[in-house]
Amino acid sequence: MIPLHTSMRGLRCFCVAAECLSFKETAKKLYLTPSAVSHQIKQLEETLNQTLFERQTRSIALTEVGVRFYQAVEPVMQQLVNTISEFNQAERMQEVSISMPEFFASELFMPKLIGWSSKYPNINIKLETIKSRSDHVTHTDVSIILSGKQQQDSHVYDLFPITYIPACNPELFNRLAAQGFKALTQVPLILHKARPYAWHQWAENVGFDGFQPKQIIQLDSMFSVARAAEQGLGVALIPLPISQAWFDKGMLIPLFSHPLYSHDRYYLVRHTNEQHRPEVNLLIDWILQSFQEELGQ
Repeated sequence: MIPLHTSMRGLRCFCVAAECLSFKETAKKLYLTPSAVSHQIKQLEETLNQTLFERQTRSIALTEVGVRFYQAVEPVMQQLVNTISEFNQAERMQEVSISMPEFFASELFMPKLIGWSSKYPNINIKLETIKSRSDHVTHTDVSIILSGKQQQDSHVYDLFPITYIPACNPELFNRLAAQGFKALTQVPLILHKARPYAWHQWAENVGFDGFQPKQIIQLDSMFSVARAAEQGLGVALIPLPISQAWFDKGMLIPLFSHPLYSHDRYYLVRHTNEQHRPEVNLLIDWILQSFQEELGQ
């Protein structure tokens, strides 16, 4: 058995020297001097009371004992390196969990993740999406929620408000634009089921008397609402600024410039008060800064 005081540096030097069969080359790989390598291996040989290398003028070679010792020690040394690497990686890598509506994730959060990954490569993000505003997830570190009620808690951060604009695809726009408000009686009107009376509220706000929609279609996700309008199913109430990319790409066009203002706002909620987790604070600060810059706040 190797004594417990055997130098790990000596074992490392031995394994490298056994592979390259050169003290000079070993020294280069380990950033040591050749004499330091020779000294480490000499100490190891004295500890084992065995000769591990046959030393010649311009080369070295493993002895029979050296070969057997290398075959026994090298796998152990490699396992030690792997174990240290795993623990070092576990120590360096951190994780923050966050939940948010799926439309917010796809339209705003996901496109910005490249910025997070570049700035904080050692903090992993675990993202959970929710379909309805009633499906709150509180077991994550932080959440982004959409609410029509003002949030006053000290662990809640106001992100931005939502307005809704009537919009449709370019083909439908070309057919309806000249008809004015009457166009809304010619095609299905699309909205999210969480706001079933939104079209009537919009009509009342703009002074559209006698509003009688041909058909109202309620869908259970905002992505479905936007997608239905983009495919030409009808005119939808599309939330801004979260859907701005659909307009920028020409997939949707506002049919009227009159928005429906609402009490709906996005909030960032922190669910953990653990002060020893700076990665959670970093994510919160990054989100606040990212969306303030985008919205010009």
